[in-house]
Amino acid sequence: MALEFDEQLSRLQKPDRSDMTDKEYALFDKNVKAMLKNWGFINNLFKILPLNAKEYIGFLNLKSSLYNDTCYLTDAQKEMIGVVVSSYNCCHYCLTTHGDNLRGMWKNPGLVDTISHNYRAAKNELSKVDYALCEYAWYVTAHPQEIDQLQVDKLREVGLDDHQILEAAYVAGFFNYTNRWVSTIAPVANPGHFNHNRNFDN
Repeated sequence: MALEFDEQLSRLQKPDRSDMTDKEYALFDKNVKAMLKNWGFINNLFKILPLNAKEYIGFLNLKSSLYNDTCYLTDAQKEMIGVVVSSYNCCHYCLTTHGDNLRGMWKNPGLVDTISHNYRAAKNELSKVDYALCEYAWYVTAHPQEIDQLQVDKLREVGLDDHQILEAAYVAGFFNYTNRWVSTIAPVANPGHFNHNRNFDN
């Protein structure tokens, strides 16, 4: 299935295939095939951001630097940080996609929903490390001007090393970055994200 741009899915104009090089279009089309395989539908953001193809490829490259086999935190920890950040920032679209991803990783939709609403209500269900990462993600999002040595010390106290702490900072910063431009363009959330990765009994 080719990547099409025939739907009005955001506050911005629809992308135009003629504005993209064949190489750019091939990259988007490759991502579409991966989404169809993993989710059974295409994340609407991938139908919107080709409007500025080069900038979106830059975003993909940044994301791939944070999600790869040489990273220091687990992918689930990064998605958890993304859910906490997106919850504070009220980024509806980001919560639908990253909540879906985290449900698939944890196989615990109730816990993910709780974190989406108020991560502190899940304190007894999270490890000390994961709860500390949630606390950090919230703090750096809500009070970036107040970050000091104490925030780093709290992460070290639960056993995180400096590689992991730096990656946590990158990831929290990454999701704050995406929340702001996603909220600006206001993508239409995919209905499939709401019920995907919720039934693991079978």
